[in-house]
Amino acid sequence: MEIQSVKQRFGVIGNSPLLNRAIDIAIQVAPTDLTVLISGESGTGKEVFPKVIHQASSRKHGHYIAVNCGAIPEGTIDSELFGHEKGSFTGAHEARKGYFEVADGGTIFLDEVAELPLSTQVRLLRVLETGEFFKVGSSKVVKTNVRVVAASNVDIPKAIEKGKFRQDLFYRLNSVPIYVPPLRERKDDIHLLFRKFSSDFAEKYRMPPLQLTDDAIRVLNNYYWPGNIRQLKNITEQISIIEQEKLIDGITLGRYLPATPGTGLPVLYNKQEEESISERELLYKVLFDMKRDMTELKKIVLDIIDRGDTHLDLEQTKALLVKEPGTDLMKPDQSFIDKLKITQPTPHDLEDIDDYDSSEVIEESLSLTDKEHEMISKALEKHRGKRKNAAQELGISERTLYRKIKEYKIK
Repeated sequence: MEIQSVKQRFGVIGNSPLLNRAIDIAIQVAPTDLTVLISGESGTGKEVFPKVIHQASSRKHGHYIAVNCGAIPEGTIDSELFGHEKGSFTGAHEARKGYFEVADGGTIFLDEVAELPLSTQVRLLRVLETGEFFKVGSSKVVKTNVRVVAASNVDIPKAIEKGKFRQDLFYRLNSVPIYVPPLRERKDDIHLLFRKFSSDFAEKYRMPPLQLTDDAIRVLNNYYWPGNIRQLKNITEQISIIEQEKLIDGITLGRYLPATPGTGLPVLYNKQEEESISERELLYKVLFDMKRDMTELKKIVLDIIDRGDTHLDLEQTKALLVKEPGTDLMKPDQSFIDKLKITQPTPHDLEDIDDYDSSEVIEESLSLTDKEHEMISKALEKHRGKRKNAAQELGISERTLYRKIKEYKIK
């Protein structure tokens, strides 16, 4: 197969060198049985390449099964992939074949492979290395001859560093890597894709196709396109339906493009910017603010001791730490800090501080892991072990909570 014939057969549009390189690699590796790992951002069209590989291989008459690993619950993923025996778990009323058994002699595409649980990753590694697996609830070895093509929009080396993906599985899957470029790396193809989508929607909705002015083409090419081809297609459909005038200028097009960092676009209409802070960034901010406040407080206390100023009345002591509004966090009260700087002591106040220099200052742990472990434990205790309620309290999914409980070995 040639690159041009592949484009025509599978509806691939574009002449970018990076895109042509990806297609060429797919064609070259197809006749072999090597595993392939396809990487690229969401919406770039990664799902086309496993089909190219399958149809250009000797397995083209066998089954082709595409599995979205991120869409299958963690508790059933092993059963879906490898099958199960009757009675192996609640609801298993009869034996079932898994995808690896059904696709014997064909190709299986594992989309979003980085979403697989670690236990399933171990099973997958065994299949790739030996062609053998066990059904859930069975001790009988099942053999299969399957070509595996995987894809992910996650940076897997970073996932390995975080302990979320097995390094040996990555090397086994990554026998042949294929990189699918985002739209911003193939700008000459953006207008071609827009015209194709516009023509398709004009035929679908029985209306004239859209046309772009020169400034609209510049806006189209300079936009960041975080959703890539999927986003471009959706926006083209919106404009086709909503706009009565089919000649689209830059200002009109800009109204349909969400503000995105790196677009290089001027502000075409007023829009209030909302600051988006991830949970991790927020936790970092809170912890560093607490550490800064405590460091400031210790400096003041040490300064008081150096000057012999140790007179603290009861009301001032109570005011030492106050609650941060809307949280359970404590912080030094500024008015009390100001009082500490001017309060004068009596000699009697120095009697109990002779051993201060040898005392140990214990700081609260700033580990994110410790904080996460503590919050999960408290939520489970509060809801008496009910994971659904605890997950809602924490603002995470039950699947994520279940994984965290196993990861931290929380009873």
